[in-house]
Amino acid sequence: MYDPQPTFRAIADPTRRAIVSMLARSDMTIGEVADRFDMTRPAIAKHLGVLREGGLISVRVNGRERVHSLEPMALKPLENWIGHFSHFWDEKLGDLKTAIEKPI
Repeated sequence: MYDPQPTFRAIADPTRRAIVSMLARSDMTIGEVADRFDMTRPAIAKHLGVLREGGLISVRVNGRERVHSLEPMALKPLENWIGHFSHFWDEKLGDLKTAIEKPI
């Protein structure tokens, strides 16, 4: 079974979630990512490292630059893991619907 722990760890931090959202729009260098935050490049590099460890981003070398790209398929196993619990929501929402529609 898929262990979602590295992916959960990667998206647990709001800065990393923001980076994922940014990379969903376009590939970026560490400098481009760092320019959008009020933190040091080494701090951004650590965040990018956690995202890489979680399989959410990949890095390619383009000359002297390292370009970071989102790996959206890395989110699919996480979606599947969360989806495993959707029947609980369906059941609870069904109970709520029944309670609301119940004649007084």
